[in-house]
Amino acid sequence: MSLDRIGVVVIGRNEGERLKRCLRSIPSKYQVVYVDSGSIDDSVEFAHSTGAIVVELDDRLGFTAARARNAGWRRLLDQDPDTSFVQFIDGDCEVAAGWFCKALSAIRSDDHLAIVFGRRRERFPERSIYNKLCDDEWDVPVGIVSECGGDALIRATALRDADGYSDDLIAGEEPDLCLRLSRFGWHVRRIDAEMTLHDANILQFSNWWKRAKRAGFAYAAHVSHHGAQSLPNWRRALMSIVFWGLALPSSILVVAAASAPLASDVAGILMAALTVLYLIQAARITWRKRCSGQPWGFSVTYGGLLLIGKFAQVSGVLRHWSERLFRRRQSLIEYK
Repeated sequence: MSLDRIGVVVIGRNEGERLKRCLRSIPSKYQVVYVDSGSIDDSVEFAHSTGAIVVELDDRLGFTAARARNAGWRRLLDQDPDTSFVQFIDGDCEVAAGWFCKALSAIRSDDHLAIVFGRRRERFPERSIYNKLCDDEWDVPVGIVSECGGDALIRATALRDADGYSDDLIAGEEPDLCLRLSRFGWHVRRIDAEMTLHDANILQFSNWWKRAKRAGFAYAAHVSHHGAQSLPNWRRALMSIVFWGLALPSSILVVAAASAPLASDVAGILMAALTVLYLIQAARITWRKRCSGQPWGFSVTYGGLLLIGKFAQVSGVLRHWSERLFRRRQSLIEYK
């Protein structure tokens, strides 16, 4: 097989200059399909100007990254049925030089590999603590792993086996795909290579909060859909969110309410004791991050924000449970 058997799917929505950097970073020898989810900027026009095949999603069905990626790879294979590998790239990412050769070499080396991905880095981690948190989040271990992110090289045969992503998931579609692929005997591998530069541009607490809320929604949706067969780390994450974001603060309120008529001092002591648990947990998270090699300043901020983020995440969990209970249509949780 030759490098020409790689096709590229880029998805985006109002990415502006980020999309231009993205499309320009893809070598011209690869066929590119750009899937647009209702952009009102010049994304569609620019993609056309690069020679990419452009697919504009119908907004009547709702926009999800999963639906966009599915539309992209299916259009790509319609155009060239002999495509062996599909590189998915989010429109706010720029591909690193040499990535395609390294990824292709890795996936060819093992016929059981469905997905290969590398190091996604944040373009401007110094601009905000939230950007730096994103960069840290993407530094996952090298080797066989249980899940990947949005940027990844995937075998076309594996995509067909799983029938692609789950269109209805508004978040967490990549771990869902990886889990379903594992049932066919496929593996996912993170290689030691630079893959993409991502421009999160999260400069405000409110945007970070929405991103954390979306993550909580994703954890709940994954576990609801797969139950006991869901990814173990996602089940653990959901339990942690529910405990720290819902169960423990609820118990604080219940204890305080029950103790107040008896003795305000008792209520105060109980509330203080329970609150100390949060401080201890933040300290534990901080210490683990420090032991991983991060400086104290980042480790302390990381510990605090990770714990605060449980409240944002639990709001996403509750939203999923509510929509599932009342059978409401799921809508995007956008943080940009």
